[in-house]
Amino acid sequence: MTRAKYVAAALLFAATLGLSACGPSKSNFPGQPTGQGAPNNPTGEKQRESVFGEDGLKLFGGGSDSDQSGGAGIGVNSFLWRASLDTISFMPLASADPFGGVLITDWYQDPKAPGERFKVTVYILDKRLRADGVKVAVFRQSRSANGSEWVDMAVNPDTPIQIENAILVRARQLRINTIEAQETK
Repeated sequence: MTRAKYVAAALLFAATLGLSACGPSKSNFPGQPTGQGAPNNPTGEKQRESVFGEDGLKLFGGGSDSDQSGGAGIGVNSFLWRASLDTISFMPLASADPFGGVLITDWYQDPKAPGERFKVTVYILDKRLRADGVKVAVFRQSRSANGSEWVDMAVNPDTPIQIENAILVRARQLRINTIEAQETK
């Protein structure tokens, strides 16, 4: 046999040996899997803590029907999240973090006011649909006197409040629509 055949045979033997070690064990050691736990808790004796909370990570609407938080797979209230996206949809998004509940828009320049631009950051602070569950920060810039650079300007204090109220109104509409859709089933 040539050297290449010996190497191939040795690799085949090692692969077969390695794969045979992956089979189920029939040993009766204490703490053997009972089929009730997860891979890192095979006996199922204790409840594991999770980074994603006691219910774990729910994606695409997974979970019980009694979940009133509206958080289907995201870390914040899904009604507030969707309402925030709907409310600021006219502005380009720079970043969206559904687990942290932060939406950041890119600078938006209204065609009617070419000398100024706005940027909005929306923070969703709660898994519940509450009036204090959303916080909005608005940033405004206008062109300098020579028109070559943008200068930070003060924002009317009512502007973030108006955006927050618009988000809350839209979130309530979405929740009502969801409840009505469930009642018609």
